Amino acid sequence: MQAHVPVPLRTLFLDTHDVARLIGILGLPACLRGLAGTLRTDYLRWPDFDKAARIAAYSEQGTIELMPITDGTHYSFKCVNGHPGNGRRGLPTVMAMGALLDCDTGMIRLLGELTLTTALRTAAMSALAAQVLARRDSHSMALIGNGAQSDFQALAFACLLGIRDLRLYDVDRGASERLARNLAGAELPGRPLSVRICDSAAQAVRGADIVTTVTAFQGRARVLDAHLVEPGMHLNAVGGDCPGKTELDPDILRRADVFVEFPPQTRKEGEIQQMPADFPVTELWRVLAGDAPGRTRTEQVTLFDSVGFALEDYSALRFLQVQAEAHQVGTWVDVTPGQTDPRDLYGWLLGAMQDLPALAS
Repeated sequence: MQAHVPVPLRTLFLDTHDVARLIGILGLPACLRGLAGTLRTDYLRWPDFDKAARIAAYSEQGTIELMPITDGTHYSFKCVNGHPGNGRRGLPTVMAMGALLDCDTGMIRLLGELTLTTALRTAAMSALAAQVLARRDSHSMALIGNGAQSDFQALAFACLLGIRDLRLYDVDRGASERLARNLAGAELPGRPLSVRICDSAAQAVRGADIVTTVTAFQGRARVLDAHLVEPGMHLNAVGGDCPGKTELDPDILRRADVFVEFPPQTRKEGEIQQMPADFPVTELWRVLAGDAPGRTRTEQVTLFDSVGFALEDYSALRFLQVQAEAHQVGTWVDVTPGQTDPRDLYGWLLGAMQDLPALAS
């Protein structure tokens, strides 16, 4: 029974079906635009946030990470894993949950899934970065690595940048075929999306305006070699996100202008972990704020070394909270006992036990 819990103390809970329902109500293009807008707004408040690199526990099988952040008004965290071998166990590679709390009371306002939401916010963040780093006439993208995140990347770039020519490559051709089938049914504004499955990374990359790498390779992989990079390309490196895991030829980093979310985290987990500690990078928030240049010339090669940052989950949770309350999606649950006398937790327990149906003997 929930009669003992005052309504203000209840927490909004969103499971995967609730998030899917929200996306259905809003429509995927509007959802991606809304997330990108919230991300931009929060990145422009960068100095307001108390920031730290995520706390990670590493094992031979994968990583479990805690990602906290606060702006002094709200506090959020995400707990997320990355286990590339999970597919062999019938489990997702990435699973996540998180919460949004009030700083003035510590009250948990939102609790929910962040697996679907992380895929959406990662794609929206990639597109937001490309809006200021890619050439404005970009219309084609090579997508290297066609796993669970690839659909969201493709749709975000189609919806937010107008990409209409998509070239797919994965070492598992079946993954590319699955992605092509999914994209064939996507409802997008403007002209249809042209999708081509390629036989090699070189074939996919040749002539592309944007190259997105999002693979699950472990170790120092070279998914993209430097000789494949053409003048004017924008590179979106999404897949390398833990120490010892990279996707790009180091010569690409030396050639490109590199943009990152939070340098202390990216230097440990991103592509730039291959480079010296003083390797020059530009924080993306400064470009969004107009404090630093992004793309300055047509032939420039730009690279967004994306590892995901806690501010992005904060933005996603805020977006979910607003939309869920507006559309009455989710379930109000009792994460907090909410006793009338804050000192009498045991008294609340006695009352709650009396409200439970008698157990069969």
